Amino acid sequence: MNIAIILAGGKGTRVGANIPKQFIEVMGKPVLAYTLEVFENNLSIDAIEIVSHKDWLDVTEEIVKRYHMTKVKWIVEGGSTFQESVMKGLFYLENKISYDDIAVISFGVSPMTTDEIIDDSIRVCNERGNAVAAQDMVLCTCIKEDEFGSTHGIMRETIKGFSNPWSFHFGQVCGAYHTALESGIIDEIEPHTTSLYFALGRKVYFSKTTSTNIKITTKEDLDMFEGYLLLQQKRAEKRECCKTE
Repeated sequence: MNIAIILAGGKGTRVGANIPKQFIEVMGKPVLAYTLEVFENNLSIDAIEIVSHKDWLDVTEEIVKRYHMTKVKWIVEGGSTFQESVMKGLFYLENKISYDDIAVISFGVSPMTTDEIIDDSIRVCNERGNAVAAQDMVLCTCIKEDEFGSTHGIMRETIKGFSNPWSFHFGQVCGAYHTALESGIIDEIEPHTTSLYFALGRKVYFSKTTSTNIKITTKEDLDMFEGYLLLQQKRAEKRECCKTE
């Protein structure tokens, strides 16, 4: 099976709202609902687990019911960091799914993920053992020396930018987190699953993504998502118009 693990446990302070960004409504619907719909409607996804903020579990459950998310099988409490939330989501499933299943992990605030991106992530994971959505850098890049500037550039052809989802064989990623906890390195690395794999000397493999497949972080990101929805709406109306002509 392919299990989507949707991370919705953050507070989202950078967006400047008085509620977590995953619960902000855009055109009358919470951001989290849009993200869940992407995975609910994807034919490759068999079940969904939501890792939610402890103070917003009831709201998460209400969203699932209101928008008829039938693939959502589990809603669990997240941790205080990204890494803790991922671990809680994975460990909760240890006696519920097979170690051969694929865990497709994604942010609850990434509603512009597409079927093509999800399907390619699962394909690469099946072929190579894991997959991280990645794209070539189009901006010139540098090493940040301080808050004011840099004297060291990086050839953009040598680096990739990660987005989401990132997919793993369930047993392998659970084993990686158990190893990290036992060895103590979990507290020494950047809080992300890819950083864990790098620290363990494991290779991650690239899958498709797009420049619009972002994690909503700022007010400007919310504005861009609303524009994205309006464009999708306009395209749908145009298709309907063509059918009736």
